[in-house]
Amino acid sequence: MAAMATTTLTSSLSSNPKSSFFDHKPTSFNGRPVPSRASPIKSTSQQSPTTISMSLNPPPYDLQSFKFQPIKESIVSREMTRRYMTDMITYADTDVIVVGAGSAGLSCAYELSKNPSIRIAIIEQSVSPGGGAWLGGQLFSAMVVRKPAHRFLDELGVDYDEQEDYVVIKHAALFTSTIMSKLLARPNVKLFNAVAAEDLIVKEGRVAGVVTNWALVSMNHDTQSCMDPNVMESKVVVSSCGHDGPFGATGVKRLKSIGMIDSVPGMKALDMNAAEDAIVRLTREIVPGMIVTGMEVAEIDGAPRMGPTFGAMMISGQKAAHLALKALGKNNAIDGTFEAVREEPELMLASVDTEEIVDA
Repeated sequence: MAAMATTTLTSSLSSNPKSSFFDHKPTSFNGRPVPSRASPIKSTSQQSPTTISMSLNPPPYDLQSFKFQPIKESIVSREMTRRYMTDMITYADTDVIVVGAGSAGLSCAYELSKNPSIRIAIIEQSVSPGGGAWLGGQLFSAMVVRKPAHRFLDELGVDYDEQEDYVVIKHAALFTSTIMSKLLARPNVKLFNAVAAEDLIVKEGRVAGVVTNWALVSMNHDTQSCMDPNVMESKVVVSSCGHDGPFGATGVKRLKSIGMIDSVPGMKALDMNAAEDAIVRLTREIVPGMIVTGMEVAEIDGAPRMGPTFGAMMISGQKAAHLALKALGKNNAIDGTFEAVREEPELMLASVDTEEIVDA
């Protein structure tokens, strides 16, 4: 398996002026939106091409005689190690763990991160997060998103070419890099990439966290002697491990192997129209403490595969986030609790200079 604000924001789930994706009721969400620097380009084939102006200012330094400030190699090592170990201590017991940083997992974490009181750890076995969302289908560049999921792109500020029933992003990497850069800038989010979720923590019938290890270690258990893992506890686990594969659908497959669910029938053959609606509709808390989102939903429910269209991944991730918020007793778009309240973050940080644990 593999801060802070008191203002009210309106997410892409809001109907101000647009309706909710879930129940067509007005929605809002407490927290702070991640600001966008870009205005979406909504063009059609009948419109003239968009002209983009770029600055031609020279770099703010002399490229002919450029010289870096001196540094000791040990300083570089200490800066990386101290920060990573601090993060490991901070997120050893957290609010939500999102397993899998594909388009659904990133969308889920992004939506959760708007609430500054929620701490989110993302576990991704690959060195490069993003899953299959760096390209469209068959290694092509463009990403197709069916309406009305394009509203999520509007929120992110991702440019697209607009058609009647869908939009096209000229390169899928624009979506993935944009959401990742906005998400990882949040102070309440940590991405642990190159880390595998090897197992679940289950206590009294409830998923309570994940068992972790370096991904390269997980891939070499058969070649080395015992290499024990680590653990991360959480109030909610969101499994977004994708469809079946070497590291795919590992969340639901593990639930089956330990008897918490009866079967994992696998996804059915492709039906794009049926698939995307089903993925969003069936995104849910599958067992106490664990929510399943994205293509992993198709594996557990036998829903059709959707092929190279990505809107359901985004909206399934958003729905999973609001299901997690509901489980945490926070304002969410599932049960209609939209009142704006002050949410104070409660971060546990490791002291830089001492071994003490301090409250942020």
